[in-house]
Formats: sequence, C-alpha cells, structure tokens
Amino acid sequence: MLKKIAYSLVASALATAALAITATADAQVVNVRTDRITTGLTFPTFVTHAPGDTTRLFILQKTGAVRIFNLTTNTLLATPFLTIAVTGGTSANDEQGLLGLAFDPDYTVNGQFYLYYTGSGTNVVSRYTRSAANPNIANTAATVLLSWSDPFTNHNGGWMGFGPDGNLYIGTGDGGSANDPSNRAQTIVNMRLGKMLRIKPKIGGTTPFYTSPKSNPFYGATTGDDEIWAYGLRNPWRNSFDRLTGDLYIGDVGQNAVEEVDFQPAGAAGGRNYGWRCTEGNNCTGLTGCTCGSATLTPPIKTHAHAAGTSGGYCITGGYVYRGCAIPNLQGTYFYGDYSSNNVWSLRYNGATTTEFTVRNTQITPSIDGFAVNEISSFGEDANGEIYICDQGASAGAGSIYKIVAVTGDAVCAPPCVAADLNCDGAVNGSDLATLLGNWGTAGSGDIDNNGTIDAADLAALLAVWG
Repeated sequence: MLKKIAYSLVASALATAALAITATADAQVVNVRTDRITTGLTFPTFVTHAPGDTTRLFILQKTGAVRIFNLTTNTLLATPFLTIAVTGGTSANDEQGLLGLAFDPDYTVNGQFYLYYTGSGTNVVSRYTRSAANPNIANTAATVLLSWSDPFTNHNGGWMGFGPDGNLYIGTGDGGSANDPSNRAQTIVNMRLGKMLRIKPKIGGTTPFYTSPKSNPFYGATTGDDEIWAYGLRNPWRNSFDRLTGDLYIGDVGQNAVEEVDFQPAGAAGGRNYGWRCTEGNNCTGLTGCTCGSATLTPPIKTHAHAAGTSGGYCITGGYVYRGCAIPNLQGTYFYGDYSSNNVWSLRYNGATTTEFTVRNTQITPSIDGFAVNEISSFGEDANGEIYICDQGASAGAGSIYKIVAVTGDAVCAPPCVAADLNCDGAVNGSDLATLLGNWGTAGSGDIDNNGTIDAADLAALLAVWG
C-alpha cells in the first residue's frame, strides 16, 4: 500500500512539475572534523574491521602486532590479537614490516584472515585463524599462500582486500630502488611486483592453498602469470572497494613528479595496464617498457603534482568512499590524502568525471580534541562504513587513530544505514521522496546509485525500499 501511495505521489509530482523540477540541489561539500579515539600505537599502518563486527577495530602496527580497539568500551586492548616476526618496520620512514590485513568474507564461520608482511628479502601473504577459545586472540600458526623476492627495501605495496566477487586482491609495489630498474611493473611473466594480484584462497586444507580465478586475464596463458589482475603500478599504497558499487580505487605513489588515483569500475575485465614505468600520472617518463600515451594504458582519474600547496603531493595515501550513516550528505565522497604534504582531499567520481574536489586540511587537523593529524599512513573503515585515519606518528608509541565525524557530532542515526534513507531518520518515506524529487537531474542528495545524476534509477531504488 505504501509503495502504491508513493508511486501516486511521484506521478502527481511529475505531472505537476511536467518533469521540470527547478529546485537547487543541497550543498554536497559537507564539512567534517576528526576525533582521536586512541593513541600509544607503534607505527600504525592500517585500521579495519572483521565482517559484521560493529564492536571492534583491528589495527596493524608496522613492527608486527595486530591490535584491537573495542568500540563499545573505547579502549585499546593491552594484549595484541596477534604478533608476528617481520623484517623492518622499526621507524617512521621504513617501508617494510606488517603492511596488510584482510578478513575472509566468511570470517564469522571459518575464522580465517590474511596478513601481508616483509620477510628477509621477500614479501609474504600468510593465512591465520582466530582462537576458538578467545575471539580477541589469534592462533600463531601460519600458512604461507604466496611469497616472492623483493630486491630492495622500498615499494612493497602491502594492501589486501576481498572484492565483491569474493576474491582476494593484493597490491604489490615494483620492488623498489628508483625508476623500476628491471621494468618489473611491466613484466607479466614470473613477476608479481608492480601488480594487482587476484586469487581465491581455500578454506583450510592442504596445498595448493589458493586458486587463480579463470577470469583472470592471463589465466592458463604463457603470456602472463595466472595471479595477475592488473599491472603497471609503482607502489599502490592503500586501495579500497566502494562497499556500495564495488568500484576499485587505487592510490599509486609517484616517482619524482606526480601522485595518482587509479580506478577500475565494478564488473570490468582484468588486464588493465596503469602505465608505470613509461608514464607517471599523465606524464611521459622517457623510460622504456611500454608506449606512453598508448590507448592500451589506463590513465588515472586524478593526479597531484609534486609541489607545495594544498593541491600538491609527494606520497599518496589512498582512502575510501564514504558509505556511513553519520554524515548522510557525504555518501559517495572519496577521501584520500598525502603522507608527505599532510594534505587531505575528497572528491566524487561517477565513472567518467571527478567533481567536488575539496581540500580538507583545516577540517582534519587539529582534531576536535586539539591533536595534530600529520603522519597519515592509511585510511580505514568500520563495519558501519565510517572512515578512520591512521596517524603513524614520528616515533614508537606516538601513533594514533582518528575518526572522521560530522561538525555537529556524529551518530545522526543508528546504523545500518539504507542509502535511500536520505535524511537518515530510520525510514524511507515521503521526506526522502521530496528530497529526491527536489534535486531531480542534479548530483545532490538522492543520487542513490552515485552515477552523478538523480534520475529514474534512483527513484526506483528508493521505492524498492519504501517504508
């Protein structure tokens, strides 16, 4: 009945307006602040959550520990979830150590998770399990899924994440030094460096501990490795999937001139070449390995020149598309930053164009409790889609985690959040419909599918969850 009423309201509204809705879209560049939730960490490199777990955050320390922050009690647990032996990670500038964490999508059932870390001249992806007796403790036994030689100490990549297809994506750096001296990022046979890998881990069992999806671009071919999903990356430092759309965002660190954000839309085929080492951003490097400007290369969606000022960057830190509840008008906004310049930015991307590029520096630091946010090593999100920032700190014990919050305070509504609940009052009703219709044809509040325009598809999505 409610849906019939809603359709009637829509028909009446459209007839009256004759499809000429002239209301101005509400402002989408929404101010934010940060709130420090914990400190005393040793070089935190990542913060994330286990599937469906709204009570805890898991924090990586570069020196080898996985810590737990209890969101219910607002306390950092004294005993680590797990501590492993790593090579490096002992200083703020050290690019080695414990770098990545991904929980299996069925973690609540199988208890499996994966760590990416550096060993002695190698990069390693290993599988672990949580303790059956204590969910805040993991078993120390490890199963190595992948390992590969790394000739230098820098450019290790380190991000991992499960995509909407259930496969594990692994971002690897080009192996280091400068200018990728052995052209590893463009080499796709017997070379895992400078890539986005994509594998399907097995649940328990014996070797092999993973398979390569047959839809990987070089599966079964002699022209490339089975595990490769994409290549031509220099040092993909912090990547993410948009939890609503499934789009993949990649923050790729530049060499001497340009930082870049790369993108792959959900459902697109693998095999993209992002251009390093013959291109850096949109610039030609003059190095061999591929043809700069070739139509076979995928250009970035956003670049930042190595320059002073609020638009310049030197070491990009990729982020997340906001899909939380606390700040409804930020839905679809991608937050990211730069480790060296301390700039923090946001933008929207609809698959074709970027809009609403915003410098967030004065909103991010100082925090509402007066602390400087100035060593941004990573972004992360909790189970409800709220975004956090890892401040690595300049020394051991100086690391902190900050939460991005609304200027007027967060918790505008109780999660889980429904995208069509535009005013976040817990119900999809006439108020939301009025907002959508008032912004018809714009990119304002009501762009539920985040394609840049409020149209019939967004109206259908709202009516589908009416009430």
